[in-house]
Amino acid sequence: MSAASSNDASSPSPYRVLARKYRPNSFDELVGQEPLVRTLTNAINTGRIAQAFMLTGVRGVGKTTVARLIAKCLNATNGPTIDPDPDCEHCVAIGEDRHPDVIEMDAASRTGVGDIRELIDGVRYKPTWARYKVYILDEVHMLSAPAFNALLKTLEEPPEHVKFVFATTEIRKVPVTVLSRCQRFDLRRIPMDQLAAHFRSVAAQEGVTVEDDAVAMIARAADGSARDGLSILDQAIALSGETVTAASVQDMLGLADRAAVYDLYDAVMRGDTVAALDGLRAQYDAGTDPVVILQDLLGITHWLTRIKLDGGVAERPGTAEIDRVRGTAMAGDLRLPVLTRAWQMLLKGIGEVQAAPHPVQAAEMVLIRLIHASGLKTPADLMKEIAGQTEAPAPAGPPGPVPPPAPSDGGPAAAMAGGERVPLPETAPAPAADPLPEPTASAPRLDSFEDLVGLLKDRREGLLHANLYRNAHLVRFERGRIELHKTDRFPSELLGQLGQLLTQWTGERWVVLHSEEPGAETLFDRDQAVEQARRVEAARDPVVKAVLEAFPEATVAKVTDHELGFADAAGDEETEQDEPEGDDRA
Repeated sequence: MSAASSNDASSPSPYRVLARKYRPNSFDELVGQEPLVRTLTNAINTGRIAQAFMLTGVRGVGKTTVARLIAKCLNATNGPTIDPDPDCEHCVAIGEDRHPDVIEMDAASRTGVGDIRELIDGVRYKPTWARYKVYILDEVHMLSAPAFNALLKTLEEPPEHVKFVFATTEIRKVPVTVLSRCQRFDLRRIPMDQLAAHFRSVAAQEGVTVEDDAVAMIARAADGSARDGLSILDQAIALSGETVTAASVQDMLGLADRAAVYDLYDAVMRGDTVAALDGLRAQYDAGTDPVVILQDLLGITHWLTRIKLDGGVAERPGTAEIDRVRGTAMAGDLRLPVLTRAWQMLLKGIGEVQAAPHPVQAAEMVLIRLIHASGLKTPADLMKEIAGQTEAPAPAGPPGPVPPPAPSDGGPAAAMAGGERVPLPETAPAPAADPLPEPTASAPRLDSFEDLVGLLKDRREGLLHANLYRNAHLVRFERGRIELHKTDRFPSELLGQLGQLLTQWTGERWVVLHSEEPGAETLFDRDQAVEQARRVEAARDPVVKAVLEAFPEATVAKVTDHELGFADAAGDEETEQDEPEGDDRA
């Protein structure tokens, strides 16, 4: 007996992973969930305790931990209180998963209506030891529809001694009838700076030294999850011993060197194909997954975009030095449309690499596409050139081994990158545009805007004719180019349709543009003004004036021109009546 007892005393205690060893025992130790703690504190202090709680969030943010803390607060000897005594018998039993009145159920493995009926049968019995009987259902969204329905009535009106705490990562799969009966708490992802501080604290308690870059890598890989981060830290300690370095964490996670990723991104944006492919191959040979490399490039694209929109983000606490220095420098050299295009291409490329039989080859093709795009103009630049409103920006990228195709308008191809860091290539000036061909004899000739509107009427283009006549203000009309200021009632797509029709009809290239200048009055307004002036002039005629005086309610509705005037016709009639019947001229 004594020997056995001596052996038991000398045997080491079983190892507990960091995620379990450092699980919070109170709300003060909970990391990154201040809104939830504040709400629960006020609810418990005022006695406004709901009959059911719904905890939702991504994995590893503390849903089950919060559920157990709620059970401790409700059943503490000095409770209900937000600060339970950690040494009270109820809190110790709950922490060791052996309290008879705190029932935890894994809804992922017990999904049926029979399991819920068994739970409901136990609800009517009072707790055997504690103040409340607390039911904790983890992954509650896995319950079947009949199980949810069986739970509804009890959940809406449970006995006073029963509390429900549900936890789920898929809140959308929980029926709204269940959600409406619960007080919902959304546990947010834990910020990287709080995770990093928490991991440093855990490492210090374990007597382990962790480099700042290593902590940053672990916090980034944790993706807002304290449990995932502690698992990674646990693995890093097992790999490195008393000192965890950034290199060891990088090798363990298969991450690319941050500086190498920036070098690769810079080579791609400069159009340096050789340097980009060599950089990709070097990271691949070092053991980095091609998908991870592209994901890092995607992350840099997002980071540069944020700096572009808000320069102060790089100066926030917790920002890595390389992200602050190199990110700020590269963001100043790149334009926002370029970053947006790179994001779309990388996002599509990641899916291609994941589905490719040879991922590294697919990753190389993605980089080649990005390099090729570095010699192309952005859609906005092309639209400006086509419209002729502004001069296209000067090319801002060096010629690469993969030259871009020449644009159709003969202008130089602008590079994806832009700024002082990228040298400008010497290019010959763009040749002048070819003169427009002379129209053929059968083609209609348009010398004015009125000719154009009349042509549309003759060709039975009713919609175009009506809008140009009523809703278009002419700004400029010249051969091959029309600038209009259209009203809100003018459909925008009609401008392109008009240009196509004119090119087809006349054999010339026509461009129809919208201008912000007010332009002249519409043809409809002009004709209305002319018609009004003619009515006023007609009303001054003695005959018309006499008619209007004889009929006071009459108005001049329309004035029509005739080849033979009224006075001439009357004179001829009188001449015919006055002529003698005989021929006196003889």
